[in-house]
Amino acid sequence: MGVEEENEHVVRSLLAALSEHDTEALRGFLTDDVVYHNIPMDPAVGIDASLAFLESFFGMFESIAVENLHVATRGDAVLTERIDTMSMGGAVAPLPVMGTFELRDGKVSAWRDYFDLAQVTQMLGG
Repeated sequence: MGVEEENEHVVRSLLAALSEHDTEALRGFLTDDVVYHNIPMDPAVGIDASLAFLESFFGMFESIAVENLHVATRGDAVLTERIDTMSMGGAVAPLPVMGTFELRDGKVSAWRDYFDLAQVTQMLGG
């Protein structure tokens, strides 16, 4: 398996692991200095801050499922077009997301997700 295939595998595995709601399982996919940025919000810098953000995110939703529509890999960059479907209080909300992942030594060092914050706000009731 070449570097591009390995990088795509890491990203696909990371996204699949989101459904487990286990932040410690995600630790192995991220560099210590990772920057996780949901573009409408402030970035989380460092692995502990990124995992803390994900933990709070997991606490809001009963389940999260990721459906990759398209994945493109070039060198150490992996781009995803996907639908992240979240469930909360009986409501199910599919959210279109574009993600950019930068990898270093087989781990994600930068993760940026682009989405419509208004959709998330509406889903959360306000």
